[in-house]
Amino acid sequence: MLPPERRLPGVAQLIDEKQYFVVHAPRQSGKTTALQTLAFRLSSEERYAAVLVTAELGVPFVDDIGAAEDAILAEWALAAEDLPIELRPPPWPEGKPGQRIHAALHAWAERCPRPLVVFIDEIDALRDDVLVSVLRQLRAGHRRRPQHFPWSLALVGLRDVRDYKVVEGEGGRLGTASPFNVKVESVTLANFSHEDIEELYGQHTLDTGQRFEPAAVQRASVLSGGQPWLVNALARQVVGRLRPDPAEVVTAEDFDRAAGILIERRDTHLDSLAERLREPRIRAIIEPMLAGRALGDVSEDDRRFAIDLGLVVRADGGGLEVANPIYREVIVRALASGPQDTLPAMEPTWLDHEGRLDPNALCTAFLEFWRQHGDAMRRSAPYHEVAAQLVLMAFLHRVVNGGGSITREYAIGRGRIDLHLHLGGVTVAMELKVWRDGESAPLPAGLSQLDGYLDGLGLATGWLVIFDERRTAGPIATRTKQESVRSPNGRAITVVWG
Repeated sequence: MLPPERRLPGVAQLIDEKQYFVVHAPRQSGKTTALQTLAFRLSSEERYAAVLVTAELGVPFVDDIGAAEDAILAEWALAAEDLPIELRPPPWPEGKPGQRIHAALHAWAERCPRPLVVFIDEIDALRDDVLVSVLRQLRAGHRRRPQHFPWSLALVGLRDVRDYKVVEGEGGRLGTASPFNVKVESVTLANFSHEDIEELYGQHTLDTGQRFEPAAVQRASVLSGGQPWLVNALARQVVGRLRPDPAEVVTAEDFDRAAGILIERRDTHLDSLAERLREPRIRAIIEPMLAGRALGDVSEDDRRFAIDLGLVVRADGGGLEVANPIYREVIVRALASGPQDTLPAMEPTWLDHEGRLDPNALCTAFLEFWRQHGDAMRRSAPYHEVAAQLVLMAFLHRVVNGGGSITREYAIGRGRIDLHLHLGGVTVAMELKVWRDGESAPLPAGLSQLDGYLDGLGLATGWLVIFDERRTAGPIATRTKQESVRSPNGRAITVVWG
């Protein structure tokens, strides 16, 4: 655990100042845990009566404000049982639908012998009239604090209050004229820093004696990007499955193996992110990112939504990029899963008689596959702009089939996807590009870019894969071929035309 004051800088001061505020951060980033810990500490210090409650139980009652309020208040009464008896609320007063939250908090604040502090979790799970009603009741009570309404109150959720949605769909957000315009500040939880991860893993070492090599902590930091759920899930895999003996020292390779397990298993956290990829506003960001193209006309709200989800972050240079290497891999696997499930049965002709990967045979196998199935399989890819690349990656997943690995690099404006396949001690590096109408021939730039990629990997050769999608490209059967060329740095490069 990290102290809540470090996770929520400035929140204690906002509470002391009787402020109403917002706490927002991506799912499973530690909001609930930090606020629960803070509420317990504030109550234990006997300065406040602080409690974390949730609005989630009101979600099913989209069209019935009264029923939603009853469900929410029943849960609040249970949550308040964590407080000493004298700080708990009285029986909730009767009230008309649309007034019960206000009446309950009014009664509780008047009875409570200490200033009442309430953190309302999952507030943005509410929708439509229920959401607007709850926010308006909180705003109406704000002017009556602290004697007749909570001293301080926080709305806790995925997004800032100005982005809460009135209706499902692409539009309909509350906007700046929010029914909760009394909030003075929006606080967000940052991802863990390398020092935070070092401290957290160090607590495990103190508890068990099991050490982490410095390189292991560094690798965990890179793989997770500091995302709290990933930091915890990686370590849980390592110490619970891969290195259960506390006498064993944890290495960087252990974290690589743990990342592979999480990616393959795709737990709820990762699966929920993958499900978002089909939403139009997420697709508008991820598709050009995969294609390496400019972002285009994507609204600020949609960009902020993707950031609030934790799916992407702003890089140091200002552009958007996928938040961490694990998400980057999960995104591609989720998008390539359709083409992968559509693949026909294939003999592993890319393996030699000793079972080792033969890059030349692999190239021949892909060319044959692409001629026969490329056009049809591209239609199974959910992102049409990168359909060809997704089909190739589905083919490569079949090649590694759990016995190897694929590492990818892609970003907005790069104009390509770089990847390398590693199987049985053999590595094949590839650069994937698309040639579209109105664009110059990609071969010269592609060879130069591939040189740089191979320099970084320390490899002497690689593939440049160019999917020719111009209207004049001709049938797939005739344009699909390979040739050998020299790169500007003198490397022997295999150019694959598809």
